[in-house]
This record gives sequence, structure tokens and C-alpha cells, in this order.
Amino acid sequence: MFDQVCLSRGGNRIFDGLSLELRERRIGLVGDNGSGKSTLLRLANGLLSPEHGEVIVNGHRTTRAGREPHADVGFVFQNPDHQIIFPTVGEEVAFGLIESGRTAAQARQAASDLMADHGCAEWIDHAIHDLSEGQKQLVCILAILATEPKIVLLDEPFSSLDLPTRLSLSARLARLPQQIVMASHDLDLLNDFDRVIWLEKGEVRADGTPSQVLPEYRAHAAARGALMLESGAA
Repeated sequence: MFDQVCLSRGGNRIFDGLSLELRERRIGLVGDNGSGKSTLLRLANGLLSPEHGEVIVNGHRTTRAGREPHADVGFVFQNPDHQIIFPTVGEEVAFGLIESGRTAAQARQAASDLMADHGCAEWIDHAIHDLSEGQKQLVCILAILATEPKIVLLDEPFSSLDLPTRLSLSARLARLPQQIVMASHDLDLLNDFDRVIWLEKGEVRADGTPSQVLPEYRAHAAARGALMLESGAA
């Protein structure tokens, strides 16, 4: 829950009294670059703290709960290379389990079981740098899922992937039991979500079902694109 959240970054006001409750199982965030989508996700994960107001995740205030919100929330970055820290797939997926107290052997077995569930058990000893971008992104998602968070936040996770890979990973996410909050410019991936929030300059411009919000946002994007083209032509 975001309660009257205010935040500035680089001297610019991003949110000025933002209030939202995020209860649905699948929530999409749309908006132009700089609208506040990534900042909202980082506030929800405790990576940023509000200057005023409160962000409450599963009953914990992110500014007061220490590591507790991180146990409940998993965050998947847009670029997998910004998230991956280990040379092999098995080490990457097992890391969070070791951090939570399991032995290396227990963590490797749990990582292997999870990867088997997702059809990639044979990757466990593969070098990360040998994987495709889509495979790297799946590894990042599995590394988050291994710790069994209640909420998974995704910041444009499919932006660098081809269409078949995006569709495959989207189908995997749809089967997850966790709550998903995903920022995306690929509007088609949000068609089956429960709710879509359109942010514009740190404010909620529209909030509703995909069928309500996405056509309106598409029209806005088309109109803005036409203006940009006209301005460029001039």
C-alpha cells in the first residue's frame, strides 16, 4: 500500500502524495518513460524510501522493517546482467537459499528441483555467459522464485527479448502463485492481467481492467508518436 507517498530524485519530484492499494494477483504498470513505474517498484521493494508518506508491504513499513520486506518481495531487473552475480546457473539460483540458512548441498538440490520444474535442470552447471538473453532472464526469475517470495516485481523484464521468448516467459509467470506487479511497454503481455495502472508524471491517469486502460493508453501513445513525428519532420 502506498499512502500519500512523496519522493524526489535528481531534483525532480516523482511522486507528490501518491496513494495506491495493490491487492490483485496480476497488476500491470504502463506509462511513458519517466512516468514513475520503475520508481514505484523500487519503493515497493525497499530499494528507495519515501521522503513523506508510507509504503506498507504485507503489513511491514519498508522504512522500518529492516530485511523483512525483502523476504516477502522478489525483484527482477530489466537487464539480467544487472542482477546476475555468479558465474554458473546453479550458483545464481542457489544463492538466496544459502543466504536464508540452507547448506550449500541443500541449496543446490532445491535449485535443481526448481529448475527441473521449469524444464531447465540441465543448465545447472552451465556458465551464465553461454546463455541467451531469454535464458538469463529466466535464471533471474528462478533465483527470485527459489526464495519463495509472496510478491514478484518485474521492471520491463522482456524488453530485450524476441517475441517467442517473451511469450514463453509470460506464460511461465502466469502460472505462478505469487502476486505479480510488472511494468511493461509490451501491452499485449498485460491483456490477461487483473488490473492495469497507467502512470503519468507520477500520478495515476487511469486504473482499471486491461480492456478499460490499455486502449486509452494506446490512443495516447499513438497521438504522442504522431506529434513527435510531425515535430521531427518540421
